[in-house]
Amino acid sequence: MENGSLSHTDEYHIVSSSDSRRRHGGWITFPFIIGATLGLTLAVGGWLSNLIVFLIQEFNEKSIDAAQIANVVDGSSSFFPVLGAIIADSFFGPFLVISISSCISLLGIVLLILTVTFDSLKPQPCVMGSEICQSTSFWQYTILYTGVTLASLGIGGTRFTLATFGANQFDNPKHQATFFNWFFISIYSTSTLAITVIVYMEDNLGFKWGFGLAVAANVIGMVIFLSGTRYYRHSKPQGSPFAGLTRVVVATTRKWNLQLSSESKDYCYYGEEGETNGVATTPSGSFSFLNRAAQKVEGDVKPDGTIAKPWKLCTVQQVEDFKTLVRIMPLWSTSIFLGTPIGIQGSLTVLQALTMDGHLGPHFQIPAGSVMVVLLLSNIIFLALIDRVLCPMWQKLTGHFPTPLQRIGLGHVLKVLAMAVSALVESKRLKISQDHPGATTVPMLAMWLFPQLALAGIGEAFHFPGQVTLYYQEFPSSLKSTATVMISLVIGISFYLGTGLIKMVQRVTRWLPDNINDGKLENVYWMLVIIGVVNFGYYLVCARLYRYQNVKDTNDSSDG
Repeated sequence: MENGSLSHTDEYHIVSSSDSRRRHGGWITFPFIIGATLGLTLAVGGWLSNLIVFLIQEFNEKSIDAAQIANVVDGSSSFFPVLGAIIADSFFGPFLVISISSCISLLGIVLLILTVTFDSLKPQPCVMGSEICQSTSFWQYTILYTGVTLASLGIGGTRFTLATFGANQFDNPKHQATFFNWFFISIYSTSTLAITVIVYMEDNLGFKWGFGLAVAANVIGMVIFLSGTRYYRHSKPQGSPFAGLTRVVVATTRKWNLQLSSESKDYCYYGEEGETNGVATTPSGSFSFLNRAAQKVEGDVKPDGTIAKPWKLCTVQQVEDFKTLVRIMPLWSTSIFLGTPIGIQGSLTVLQALTMDGHLGPHFQIPAGSVMVVLLLSNIIFLALIDRVLCPMWQKLTGHFPTPLQRIGLGHVLKVLAMAVSALVESKRLKISQDHPGATTVPMLAMWLFPQLALAGIGEAFHFPGQVTLYYQEFPSSLKSTATVMISLVIGISFYLGTGLIKMVQRVTRWLPDNINDGKLENVYWMLVIIGVVNFGYYLVCARLYRYQNVKDTNDSSDG
């Protein structure tokens, strides 16, 4: 460099470095992450979609026992992502967690395909016409449950961690919201393929084919994900954020009688190693009692200004992160009270379909379990419409992109309408069944169930991506993986609450006998409508009181 000018070599290195930074993250990573999502989701569907039938046919399990095992696996598959998110945020980062978890998932599915390949790994089939079946040995159960556990753990470290990793590639919230839309489109599209094509293969060609396809899909998903390594933007884990949040509670409790100071110099802004741990400059006025955790007293700080007693003094940023979680938890709880009726509606709709005429034309009959495809298809179609048509139209009319809370609220309304339509259709079905006493199949087409399923799917298209976008934008930066997995936690909790609610209805009322033609299923739906309306009122209150903390200008088109 001479006379303040750059040499050609220096200029080349600067330009190359700038290009390299631009190349990391952004839309160039999109095909790799979505391709991995498609492959790994198809792998999950290959073994999980038909698990009940697999247990009954290959391991001689009783129907109720198989259903209970499948319920536990479904619930666990919704809770494991929480563990994956905590590990990604705290220790290894999303990229490493996804890579390792996809390998674990592959190992689990390989063990499952071994059980249907080698006769020694499963009991002999039941004798035709006989109720006496060979019991499954301890060794066979060990291989089976090890495979199921590993495959479930693989879900925990991939599905929602992929959502976080994908959103991390973008700076603009509008682009993040678009990514989440297409992420859910990928999930629902592949799930549709799994419960139709793969289930058909397993029922007609055998589980070797279905599990084999799952193995191939898992490998392809891994290869696609790893192929984009050089383009990804990697975020470093910041240590366990939950320890910092716990310290806020402990420190506030220990300083409960401390007189709050209004002077900014009395608060701590530097962590144990001297870092600021965020951008907060002064404690906010909301939940001001928590500010005691960041207020310095004698002995809390070392001579160099860093924290001496981490369980007695926190940084202002840690306190503000804790306040963010406190603010958003009521909104999150509304999703639990909505998710519980959604789960119940799905299982009850299948019960309705079992008693109805499933013909679609003279030569094709849709299986009762596959009727849920209508929900998935409507979800996929409207996710695309929302992203390509409805959101741009909203932006033109109002001048801004629809907020996550607006999308979630519309999802609430559509879900309640779906419950009401379910009740009306069930009233009609029950009336027809009473006009034909003793008939095993009610002379009413299962297509009558399509409107309620379509409404439920459209509601999910607004609701779930809106939730993920809200949590991702609003959660502290150290909890980004945990933010996207909150929806999985909602599904898991709702699953168990829905099961308990149905048992309570069976115990208290006569609405749900073994034969629903003798019950009052429409009353259950109306009960769910009432729960949905009350919950929507609760949501409106929470949304009205909530103030966005971290939302940037979504109309900014720039990205890294």
